[in-house]
Amino acid sequence: MIINTGQRTDIPAFYSEWLCNRLREGFVMVRNPYNPKSVTRYLLTPDVVDVIGFCTKNPAPMLPHMDLLKPFGQFWYVTITPYGREIEPNVPNKLKVLDSFKHLSDIVGPDSMGWRYDPIFISNQYPIERHIKAFEYMAKALSGYTRTAVISFIDLYEKTKRNFPEARSVSAEDRLTLGKAMVEIARENGIALRPCAEGSDLAQFGADCNGCMTIAMYERAIHRRLKVPSHQPARKECACFLGGDIGAYNTCAHFCRYCYANYDAATVRKNQAQHDPASPLLIGHPLPDDQVHIAKQESWIDHQITMCFDA
Repeated sequence: MIINTGQRTDIPAFYSEWLCNRLREGFVMVRNPYNPKSVTRYLLTPDVVDVIGFCTKNPAPMLPHMDLLKPFGQFWYVTITPYGREIEPNVPNKLKVLDSFKHLSDIVGPDSMGWRYDPIFISNQYPIERHIKAFEYMAKALSGYTRTAVISFIDLYEKTKRNFPEARSVSAEDRLTLGKAMVEIARENGIALRPCAEGSDLAQFGADCNGCMTIAMYERAIHRRLKVPSHQPARKECACFLGGDIGAYNTCAHFCRYCYANYDAATVRKNQAQHDPASPLLIGHPLPDDQVHIAKQESWIDHQITMCFDA
C-alpha cells in the first residue's frame, strides 16, 4: 500500500522526530479529522507499505535519518516558490531548500523527487515576469535532480480567503502565458511539467496533464509495477492516488498565507502544544473512548515485473 504524509501538514519540517519514532516502532495512529473518535492504526513496515509519499517545504530535518526510510519506496515533493516571508513566514531560505533538495535527490534518486512550484498567484510584487525568471533559475538549479515539476494556480478556499484576503484568481490568459513559458523552461532542463488539477489547457504546449501523484509516478520512483485496487480520486479535478494520510490538519507552522490546511495560527499553536514525539498520534494521545480501526494493509508490488527506465 501507499502511505502519504503531506496532504494535511508538513511532517518532515516540523515532526521529523515523531516520524522517526513511528518508523522505529512500526506503526502509527491517525485520528479522523471529521470524526475525532474514529482512529485508524496503520503498520509502518516495508512488508505492507510499498511507498511513502512526502510533500514538504523543508526536507532538511529528515536528512540525518534517511537510513530509517531506506527499506521503503519513497516519493518526495519539495515545494520551492519565489515568495518571501510576507507570504511564507517560516519557510527556510530558498537557496537552502534547493541545496536540501539536491542532497535528498543524491540519496533517493531523481525518479523519487518532484519539485512543486505552487500555488501561483499574481500581484504587483509577484508579476508574471518575476514568476518566469524565478522558475527558470530554480529549474536550472534542479536540472538532473528531478524529472518532474508541478504547478498549480491559487484556489480561493474559504480558509485562504480569510487568511489571504488580497489574493485574486489568476486569469485564463495569464495561466496560458505562464504555463507555456514554464513548459518550455522545464523541457530545456530535462523536466516534465505537470499541472495539478488544472484541466488540460496546458497540454497544447506539451504539459503532462495526467496528474501529479499518479500510480505511474509511484511505480517510476520504486521501479516496480504496483497492482493497486480501484480507487476514487480525492476530487473530480484530480487523477492522483493519495493513499492513507498520517498527518493532521491545523498543525503546519510554516503559516503560509495561502494555506488550505490551517484554520488559523492560534489553532496551530494550540495543537502543537499537544504534540508528543513519543505518542502514536501526531497530536495528543489515544483516549479511552477512541474507536480504533485496524487498517487493512497488503503489499501491492507485482513481483513478476520489474520496471526499467532510461537514465
